[in-house]
Amino acid sequence: MENSLMIRPSADLVHANHLHIVRDADPQESASFVYEEVLQSTSRAFIEANTLAVGFSELRHEHIIPVFVKDNEPLISQADFIQVTAEAVRDVFRGEQILTPQIRCSHAIKGRVPEAKDKPAAQLQDWERTLYYERMMFCIEIPTLFEQVGGNQLTLVVGGVKSFNLDNLWNKKGSPEHFKVFVGFKNMVCTNLCVRTDGLLGDFRVSSLEQLRQGVLQLLRSYDEHRHLRQLEALTRYSLTEHQFAQLIGRCRMYQHLPTAAKQRIPALLYGDQQLGTVVRDYYRDENFCRDNDGSINLWKFYNLFTEANKSSYIDTFLPKSINALDFTFQVQDALDGNNARNWYLS
Repeated sequence: MENSLMIRPSADLVHANHLHIVRDADPQESASFVYEEVLQSTSRAFIEANTLAVGFSELRHEHIIPVFVKDNEPLISQADFIQVTAEAVRDVFRGEQILTPQIRCSHAIKGRVPEAKDKPAAQLQDWERTLYYERMMFCIEIPTLFEQVGGNQLTLVVGGVKSFNLDNLWNKKGSPEHFKVFVGFKNMVCTNLCVRTDGLLGDFRVSSLEQLRQGVLQLLRSYDEHRHLRQLEALTRYSLTEHQFAQLIGRCRMYQHLPTAAKQRIPALLYGDQQLGTVVRDYYRDENFCRDNDGSINLWKFYNLFTEANKSSYIDTFLPKSINALDFTFQVQDALDGNNARNWYLS
């Protein structure tokens, strides 16, 4: 593997009209951005469970914004969060192709204007309905920054999560608001996201857009993508036998039912029975990451079985499970390397 990310835009990307971010002509929203969605990822969703795709324009213009109860001042909107992150991405990765954000939302909060409080639902006009989504996750793909690992192309991505349920809406403007920001790689074969701890602000609290912008910039500038890639590439050199895989999955299922005291002595696993069942199914059937003919599976494929299963997670648990999948795989790697002979999952 090379020591730097390959920067090799394809002919299609070179000649395409890439993402433009232009000032909105509306003086009421002079700080807003309009995304010309002329070049965007055509891959399937990076998260699927309980979510639906939402466009940036819809998020900006059609969704209401929660307010702090004490002074009726608005929180930082999900659209503003995406806008500030996109600006930071353009600053740090100046000159690269930047695709329009993929946005997924869940937990719709529906309402109606006071004038329509007595109307039957079937008679409501569009202007009488209100809507916002409690939880939102987005990814911004940078296709000109990519590398190959295990025969798969990985593309750099930046994204974030906003869940209004984490904020104290009973307070007043200036109170900390919660955000999650990440930078990592997307496996273009399957859209699985590869995120590491140094590429995640898991509980980032700010009270202004400027604080949010500075935090995103700091994360992007401190993230060591080369080390991340070297770690991912190393996984291709380690394999589990069919017997080891079966034993490990069995222990994973046992972990969920251990007494609390026993769990505290074992590295945590955040995946439950349903997602572990997906891992086992895909061990046999996945087109890209199934076992080899002799039943063995290398740790790169093993890791991708977990990140694929993670797509069924809800937005609020997606990133912790993504980090956990990589940490767990590294622990298995250490055990195979002889650095952790007492690994409970393989003992």
